[in-house]
Amino acid sequence: MAMNALGRHFLVELWEASNLDQPAVIEEALNEAVRVSGGTLLDIKIVPFPNGACSGIAIIAESHLSIHTWPEFGYAAVDMFTCNHDMDADAGFDVLRKYFSPGRIQVVEVKRGLTA
Repeated sequence: MAMNALGRHFLVELWEASNLDQPAVIEEALNEAVRVSGGTLLDIKIVPFPNGACSGIAIIAESHLSIHTWPEFGYAAVDMFTCNHDMDADAGFDVLRKYFSPGRIQVVEVKRGLTA
């Protein structure tokens, strides 16, 4: 029996990463990741915190791309959720590598809205 999913949700962990306290870099990275993966950017918001951490979200027609950073740990948690099965998530991950230079990156894909 084949299973289909309404969406794909990628949970991405960046370790030993840099630029996590740079709101302008984070915004540029989200913008480029959406563009190269084939998403349609609707809005983007980056919120810096007093400790240097940032949260950011790119709202896309296909769902969202978000990031939450912990510069003191060199760690960022990124979510990419899309209902467009043609989006190139790997291209988006390459952009994350380019901007944040993580020593390690872990990606888990979760199928959302499973249908028979």
